Order: sequence, then C-alpha cells, then structure tokens
Amino acid sequence: MQTLHSSDDLSTEPIQGIVIESELHPAPEEHLKSVQVNALDPESVALQYDPETISAYYGRRPLQVLGRTFSIFWTFLLFIVAIWWDRRTGQVERNQLKRAVWLREILTNLGPAYIKVGQALSTRPDLVPPTYLEELTLLQDQLPPFPNEIAFRFIEEELGDRPENIYAELSDHPIAAASLGQVYKGKLKSGETVAVKVQRPGLAQSITLDIYILRQLAAWANKNFKRVRSDLVGIMDEFGARIFEEMDYTQEGRNAERFSQLYGHLQDVYVPRIYWQYTQRRVLTMEWITGTKLTHLPEIRAQGIDAAYLIDVGVQCSLRQLLEHGFFHADPHPGNLLATPDGKLAYLDFGMMSEVKPPQRYGLIEAVVHLVNRDFESLAQDYVKLEFLTPDTDLTPIVPAFASVFSDALGGTVAQINIKSVTDQLSEIMYEFPFRVPAYYALIIRSLVTLEGIAINVDPDFKVLNKAYPYVAKRLLTDSSPQLRASLQGLLFKDGQFRWNRLENLLRNARNSQDYDINRVLDQTIEFLFSERGAFIRENLADEIVKGIDAAGQNAIEEIRTRLRIFVGLEKSAPVADPPQPAAMDHLTRIIDLLRETPGFDPMQIVPLIPRLLVKPEAQQLGQQIVGGLAQRIAARMIRELLLSDQARSEGDLPMPTHRTQPRSLPSSVGY
Repeated sequence: MQTLHSSDDLSTEPIQGIVIESELHPAPEEHLKSVQVNALDPESVALQYDPETISAYYGRRPLQVLGRTFSIFWTFLLFIVAIWWDRRTGQVERNQLKRAVWLREILTNLGPAYIKVGQALSTRPDLVPPTYLEELTLLQDQLPPFPNEIAFRFIEEELGDRPENIYAELSDHPIAAASLGQVYKGKLKSGETVAVKVQRPGLAQSITLDIYILRQLAAWANKNFKRVRSDLVGIMDEFGARIFEEMDYTQEGRNAERFSQLYGHLQDVYVPRIYWQYTQRRVLTMEWITGTKLTHLPEIRAQGIDAAYLIDVGVQCSLRQLLEHGFFHADPHPGNLLATPDGKLAYLDFGMMSEVKPPQRYGLIEAVVHLVNRDFESLAQDYVKLEFLTPDTDLTPIVPAFASVFSDALGGTVAQINIKSVTDQLSEIMYEFPFRVPAYYALIIRSLVTLEGIAINVDPDFKVLNKAYPYVAKRLLTDSSPQLRASLQGLLFKDGQFRWNRLENLLRNARNSQDYDINRVLDQTIEFLFSERGAFIRENLADEIVKGIDAAGQNAIEEIRTRLRIFVGLEKSAPVADPPQPAAMDHLTRIIDLLRETPGFDPMQIVPLIPRLLVKPEAQQLGQQIVGGLAQRIAARMIRELLLSDQARSEGDLPMPTHRTQPRSLPSSVGY
C-alpha cells in the first residue's frame, strides 16, 4: 500500500499532460495542454484528460515509464506465476476464489489508479470471470492519510490564507481518507458545520503515469488477443476522463449542484450544499451531513428510521437518474449514501458522475420491457440499438441463447428478477458471441449492482427490477417520445392482435409508481389515439369494438328469444344463464375496474375532452369504421341465414329454430 510523505512532489513542476495557468515553469506547448478556465468560477481551473498529449509527454520519458512498469511487473509476477501453476496442475477452479482475493489485495496496494481499475473491472462481465467479479466488488477505496501540514498547505495555496483564518474550527486529524483525498470536519466563521476535502499530494502525476501505462497495455491486449472484442483503449480513455474529473474538486461541486437541481426535489432525497467561497481545484468545502451508512442497520433502526423505505427512495432516484435525465451518480457505495436523523437519504461524493444519452435511455427502458415480457427477439434488437452488437451481427443464434440464459434469472415473475443474476447470466454468453460492452454501460451496471447489494443487506428478498418496473410502466404509458410510443405499440400488438393482458399488466404496475398521474395518462392516450400516429391502434381498436358489440348484441337477442320461448311454453321454465362475456369486453371491464381503483382517477376530467374529440376527423373516421364493421357483419349474417334457409327448403328439411347458447362464428372474410 502506497504511503505518501511530506517529501512527495509538491513543487510547481507541471502535472504530466496538464498545465496550471498560474504555475511558474510551464512546459513546452507540444507536450502539455493548457487548462481551460471554467466560466462559472473564473478562479478555478479544470483538469482535462488528453491521451495524445500524455502519450507525447511520456514517450520522451522512457526511464520514468520503465521504472514504474518494472515496479508493477514485480508486484504482479507472483500472481501470474500462481495462475500459471494452477493451470499446469489443473487447480484453476479450486484456487480461483483465493486468486481473486489476492488480485484485490494487489490492486489495493498499488494505489488510487489501480483501485479504480479494479472497481471498473468489477462491472465488466465480458472481461472478467464471475468469481473475480464477486471479489472485485469488495474493493475498498481506502488509503492511509497524508500529513496535516501538507493538507493545510494546500488549503492555504488554494484559498489564499491559512486554515485558521478561513475556518472557525478544523479537526486536528482527517475523519476519513480515501484514494483521492481526505476529509476534515470544520466550521465556518458564519457558524455552518462543513466537510473540507483536500486532495492528495502528487495525485495527478502518479495517476497520469499509471493511466498511460494501462492504456499502452490495453492497446497491446487488443492487438494480440483476438478473444477480447471490447475496445479496451476506449474503455481506458473513458476511465481516464472520469478520474481526471474526480481530481478537479470544482467539477465535483458543479456536479453536486446539478444533481441537486435535477433530483433534490424528490421526496426524502437530500443533497449537501457547496460553499464556493471556500472551494478550489484541490479543496472542496461542502455542508456537513450527519448520518448513518445504510449498511449499519442496528444504528438506523435505533433511530426509528425505516431503512427499507430509504432503499426504495434510492431506487426511485436512480431510475430518474438513469432513465429520465441521464445524469447519474456512478459510485453509490455505502459510504456515499447516508440515512439522516430526520429520515432522509443523503447523497455524498459527486466526483464520479456520468451521463446516459437519450437514445440509450429509451433503449434501456425498451430492454427492460422486453426482458420482463420474455420477448427475446426484440431484446436482441435492443442490444444492437444500445451498441452492444453491430448492426450486421447475425442475431439468429443469439435469440435462443437469450431465452436459455435468462430462463433461470427471470424465474416466474418480474418480482423474482435480480440485477446481479441477470448480469451473471449475461457474462456466460458475452464470451461466445461478438458483444462489445459500451463504457457507459459498465458504470450503469456498477451503480445498479452496488445499490442492489446495499438493498439486499436491508432486505434479502429485495429485487431492483421489482421496484423499477412500475416506473418503467409509467414511462411507457406517459412518455410521448416516438421511441417509447413505438415500443408501446410493439408491446400491445402482435400479429395484428391486441394483447389486452399486456395493457392490464402495465396499468396495474404503473399505478404503484410514486408520481403516476392516471388522468394525465388518459389525456395523453386519447390525444395519441386520435392523432396521425395512432392510426394503427384505431384500426385494431375499431375491430375489437365491433367484435364486442356484435357478440353482445347476439347474446342479448338469444336471451330475449329464450325468455319468449319459455313465456309461450315452447320450452320448460329454467334459470336463464348469463350469456358468456366476449373476451374483449371482459378485458375492457377489468381495465375500467383498474382505472377506478387507481389513486387520483377522476372521470370528470375526461368530459371536457369529448367536444374537442368529436370534431376531429380521426374520431369521425373511427365512428364510421365501427358502424361500417357492424353493418357488414349484420349483412353477412342475414345473407348466410337466407342461404341456409333456401338450401334447407330445397332439400325439404327445414328444421325448427333451436336455442343457441353462443353466436355462430363467422368466416374470416367478414372480420374474424
């Protein structure tokens, strides 16, 4: 484990790959890239990851690179020899867990960059066997603290005065030490209690060198190992960009404020305040949060706090991060999620954030829907949209592989789906087929799996997708985007048939979503139905209505006919059984009941829409389709009855009318 001393590099020599504008000895332009000053905070500077500039810099310093590489090589040598011996002696399976533990310890000892690599690998099922995935998720981002005099010197350099002149109080020792910095508890002169985070000395230099070496190794692996289909260099560049953002505390402050703006209004979500007057690139001052880690259940329960409720708050917040706004907290480990004394969920540490673009957000929603409904053909297409597979990939063998692999993970219902089991099952086929896992997906899975792991500690039966599907159902019913409207249409219609059970399932799940507005759903549904985009649904809906009315009419006629025959004595009196309800009408009845039971449903809000709909050409066309369809059925039935009667008369064998309990089926040519 690396220990940083006061003799570490604290000079004004430029950071490799970066230069700070105010430094006394800037490096040549061809080697280093100037830092852009952030417009919102002119006194701060942002670190930028530039792989080309870093490569140019270290390309001219081979001895420095060789020294660090040699140190890393010796650290891994015994581990590699042990793996080789396991394979030679056939003990790979027997010793795999022990080797995974050893790898975790090696990465921890190598310092911040390798801890981050280990954490990233823990979400890479296409690169790492399942046993190693399990162990790497246990990596703890902890290092020994560095001396106070260095931290206080950084505070003075960044904020322009000694700590005792800036803060009314500051703890004698750091209360926490992580891979990139350490935290002190303090108090401002104005009385607010704050957390003061100070960056480690020499951090940028050591991390930049390690990232350069890892990137070179990634390029070598991509070139020499054909089995590895993922873009390892691209993954390393994504990793480098994220960790460089973490090293700039002004960026973390901006992340926190953006996070608060997007999600701070959610019920029982709390985001600490940033004190910009006392924040610069290497020093961050934020509101002190008193709270308990979600994994410390006895302490939480002793305060009368419902830990299970806070987990649900975290899941709902994460869903909005990943699927609604796209800006998400990529490192929600137990130390970054606290239960406050007043029962709120507080988020901390906004250094590692990422974004999901709109097409990816919609693709994820569609993938969840197709997974839950076991539509594996559409799920395979989703993986193409999400850039896991190239458009020219043959999906024929992948579809049955999905069906086979997910059969165990899915269980019987959505309530049994576990994120961890799904990712583990996926890892089994990612080696076999040409999957290329995008970098954004690694952070998403890390976020979800970590959150689910925390939740399982509270409730062993917790399933993220069980909590997530009501939100997904709500989005499908309320989102007006063309992508989700097309997904909803594909979900509800198959081979020209309307799948009523899917609609019932969506409505049943959506009403459990926190901000589900059923009246908004009905309003949007009606507007969409009577628009140009809803033509396909109107055609199918008209057919279903015609079938229902026609069947109901025939049942009513049969009931009247039976009662009349009983009345005139042609049949013995007997209880008249209720005619069988047509399937479509039965579904409609259940859907109406679901709407009535949904909190907030107000049928009077639909009344003002009726006059507006009546003048729409689409509504008039729907009415004409229904009337025309009914007329066609009645005419076809009359012609058939006449033809049957004429045929019977010609044969001299016209039977007396008999009681029918069900309407006769019509040929497909008349609408069935």
